[in-house]
Amino acid sequence: MTTYFISRHPGAITWAEQQGIKVDQRITHLDINLIESGDIVIGSLPVNLAAQVCGKGATYIHLSLTLPEHWRGLELSAAQMVECGARLERYEIRMTDHA
Repeated sequence: MTTYFISRHPGAITWAEQQGIKVDQRITHLDINLIESGDIVIGSLPVNLAAQVCGKGATYIHLSLTLPEHWRGLELSAAQMVECGARLERYEIRMTDHA
């Protein structure tokens, strides 16, 4: 079992370290071929990738924020992430059919 933290944002990486979140690998981009059943993937993935993670028998934990509109598109610091209520939320996502 491997725990991955997926983020390209320095503030998110610092936030995770400050929270004591233990990970085996920090990567900036998810290669779905790395993921195996039993792995844990932490990040803010698009829903289609999160569904692929879950479809492989891995756990997806979403890094959620309540972001004010004026902060959208900005690099946030760890302190700003705390201000936005940064939290980890486990999701089970699956694709049901094609539209």
